[in-house]
Amino acid sequence: MAGETRKKLGEMLVEDGLIEESQLEEALSIQQTGNERKFIGEILLDLGYLSEEGLSLTLSKKLGMKYVSFSDKSMIINYEQGLEKLVSQQFATDNMAVPLSKTDRYLSIAMWDPLDFMVVDNLKQLTKMDLVIHCSTKTDILDGIDRLYVKKGKVEEEEAVSVNTSKEEKDFFSTADDLDTLKSKAAEAPVVKLVNQMIDEAVTKGASDMHIDPREDRLSIRFRIDGKLYEMETPPQEMQAAIISRIKILSRLDIAEKRLPQDGGFNLKVNGRAIDFRVATLPTIYGEKIVIRLLDKESIKMDLDTIGLSKENYERILANIDKPNGLVFVTGPTGSGKSTMLYCILNKIRSGSKNMMTIEDPVEYRMDTVNQVHAKANIGLDFARVLRAFLRLDPDIIMVGEVRDLETAEICVRCALVGRLVFSTLHTNDCVGTISRLLDFGIEPFLLSTTLNLVIAQRLARKLCTKCKTVIHLEKETIDKYGLEGVQVYGPVGCDVCDNRGYKGRMAIFEVMSVDEHLKSMIEKKTDMVDIRDFLLSKGLKTLRDDGLEKVKQGLTSLDEILAITMGTS
Repeated sequence: MAGETRKKLGEMLVEDGLIEESQLEEALSIQQTGNERKFIGEILLDLGYLSEEGLSLTLSKKLGMKYVSFSDKSMIINYEQGLEKLVSQQFATDNMAVPLSKTDRYLSIAMWDPLDFMVVDNLKQLTKMDLVIHCSTKTDILDGIDRLYVKKGKVEEEEAVSVNTSKEEKDFFSTADDLDTLKSKAAEAPVVKLVNQMIDEAVTKGASDMHIDPREDRLSIRFRIDGKLYEMETPPQEMQAAIISRIKILSRLDIAEKRLPQDGGFNLKVNGRAIDFRVATLPTIYGEKIVIRLLDKESIKMDLDTIGLSKENYERILANIDKPNGLVFVTGPTGSGKSTMLYCILNKIRSGSKNMMTIEDPVEYRMDTVNQVHAKANIGLDFARVLRAFLRLDPDIIMVGEVRDLETAEICVRCALVGRLVFSTLHTNDCVGTISRLLDFGIEPFLLSTTLNLVIAQRLARKLCTKCKTVIHLEKETIDKYGLEGVQVYGPVGCDVCDNRGYKGRMAIFEVMSVDEHLKSMIEKKTDMVDIRDFLLSKGLKTLRDDGLEKVKQGLTSLDEILAITMGTS
């Protein structure tokens, strides 16, 4: 169970009168200082403040699951179904989960920790069945394991039951306003299966985000694929509440809280790949909207050499990321690949001889030999506070997930001034916009000119499907305007390989600005940004559009795509 969920479990135990507030505080203190990570319920059991039965009953109430026990004859094992062959004794003992009965489709199982989603997912993969999960005490589960695997055939005759379709299951898709009913429905097999299918489809299609949007008359499911949103098959509207609750349970969010936005996440193995899912909710007039960001770590190659840089831009970046100190910024809108670029750079320069430290929100990819910190603003662990701590820890290289305010920007500048190489991101349109933004934050021009080494602006462009792309003919005016004379230009068509979108996959286009002495002087003098831009162009700066047009000439993407994603850049 996640710490936040268990804390709320503790609060429920207090509300139910099973423990006192002081006992909960004592357990929380032990949890925070103990070497062995235990959930609140286990600590309260160890302290003698709570009974196993009290804990399991409260869990069942919190999760909307049935509580089963041998003492009241509600826990009955069907010994004739070969359950011991379906789930091994070792698995049952290691994970405190004992099978009770099965049908062709469902496996009924009692668990000590029904919020252990790794065990739940492993059980589903192991048995190839949908689960009906019940709460029980550790004592009853151990007793059940003993009866099923050790004393089978020697126990007292018990009534074998199977999981029949009950009235509650038949009414599964009826409107659910009652919280306990909603929790129960979120854990039922049809909803679990549907949510799993949605996740599997999103991963298979290469989606970066899943949008679940309640509408007046339907529940809209959309996937963002290669930067564009596409409508998917719509599930029955009556499943809306249960689908949203299921995702919130997976993400360790409070399913009772529907008035405020929440953030959470979970991780799963899908098609053999480890995927991280970041979840954000927002209350709307028709219900809670959910957006799930998919992070497929195994599909990301953090290799600066193969990220698609031109030779000129690659050499310019290499020359600046090897310096002992200064500021390097990667800039662009949300979803333009800034974090991936930073990881590529860190991967290129990381070494056991350097003390490398990052502050991120959240940490997206783990890197060996790099000290990574996950920012938690809710407890005061924000970017500025961690950066101040970094300065006392003898860093060589610092990476800051994003500069969002003057305080963070000033500390980054201070780090660079005292001999550190600092990498970060900003949300600006182009390289010159980064200078303007930092000055607007309130950074003194002479400090910025002293510390700024390099700015990389970037966008992600959709790649044409290599199977169906076709040569297109352009007007002479267009050819002359974009320098495409004598170039074979391709456009999208659509086929089975690309799901009839005409594009498959994405690539980055770049604008790379290194800061020489002349540019430092212009920054210090607060030269107008238009004049700075003109100076850079006269010195041969390749703009985002220039780099994109090179990709068009190479047949990698379409002219329309490049014009669309560079609109608004100078």
